[in-house]
Amino acid sequence: MAKEFDSVRSMIEALKPSYPVYCLRPEIIGQAANRFLEQFPGRVLYAVKCNPHAEVLRALHRAGIRHFDTASLPEIAQIRESFRDAACYFMHPVKGRAVIGTAAKVYEIDTYVVDHLSELNKILAETGGAEGLTIYVRFKTPPVDGALYHLAAKFGAEPDDAAAILRDAASRGCRVGLAFHVGSQCLVPGAYAEALKIAGEILEKAKVDIVGLDVGGGFPAEYLGTNMPPFEDFIHEIEEGVKKLKLRRDCVLMCEPGRALVAHAVSLVTQVQLRKDNQLYINDGIYGSLSETVDAGLHLPARAHRLSGALTGAPMDFTLNGPTCDSLDVLPCSFSLPSDIDEGDWIEIDRVGAYSNALATHFNGFTPETLVIVHDRPIGSVR
Repeated sequence: MAKEFDSVRSMIEALKPSYPVYCLRPEIIGQAANRFLEQFPGRVLYAVKCNPHAEVLRALHRAGIRHFDTASLPEIAQIRESFRDAACYFMHPVKGRAVIGTAAKVYEIDTYVVDHLSELNKILAETGGAEGLTIYVRFKTPPVDGALYHLAAKFGAEPDDAAAILRDAASRGCRVGLAFHVGSQCLVPGAYAEALKIAGEILEKAKVDIVGLDVGGGFPAEYLGTNMPPFEDFIHEIEEGVKKLKLRRDCVLMCEPGRALVAHAVSLVTQVQLRKDNQLYINDGIYGSLSETVDAGLHLPARAHRLSGALTGAPMDFTLNGPTCDSLDVLPCSFSLPSDIDEGDWIEIDRVGAYSNALATHFNGFTPETLVIVHDRPIGSVR
């Protein structure tokens, strides 16, 4: 179990860490989970790939999350072995034959996503037939300007193909559903409405009843400079779009948030190892917890900590350099910190709960691994 501290400050005083430390705030996870559970009109699945740390999963489970979007056999095993009452859904559209067989026979997975007829055939062959299976057909959605990553560029069947796969799966005895993903960190609520229109077109062509509709992830977190619409706007667009589909009353609506559940709940404490004018060299970087500052251009709030007295210098923009020997290991955005910050001080970087430890590498032997639980408030609102 992770060590607990009243605050980030008390953690620094106790550990004086010379290594990066993730600071998890379970109360923030609880607030995010409650928001989805109370306002989303259906089943809430946590996307495990976003942050699979055991303490994060425990915090989500304590908050009431009982359904998990799993994309691999290790993720399935982690959830099955951690929570007896949890349900796993194999939501990766492409899976190895041996993986499918193990998922079905060892972990009793009965819900799968496909976006191609060959994948459907593979699942039916490896699971021993359609009895008890639910197959979600993932369809392609158009790019959204207000999203960081267009995930339908890699996955998703064209509408005509999706309709054909639905018909084929239903004719072979499977329970069937539809799934889509509008893109990661989507800032356009209307993107869900547009995707649901496509779902309606597919259903009109397929002429089959579906037992489930998965609107995917994409729900955003708030970073510096993010012009984020209210959460209620996303829910409204989904509810109105679903109403137009006139689905069966027993059709289960699902979503797969990852970032929106955990991004705000973790900060990262790094230590300054060297200062060169406005250049600070710290012990984590883009090969560790901070790759999304480059890949997605995220701007993260930060604050400095010093044990021997206060930092009193006026705010100044600094460039943060990661610890590896690669000259590319430089965060692309500047950070406003006290001008008297120096070697030995700590920098707390907030909003790193999503795609941080999950994407960290072992390059040069630098690996952020330590996580503690804290109970103070995170860095103030970024609006």
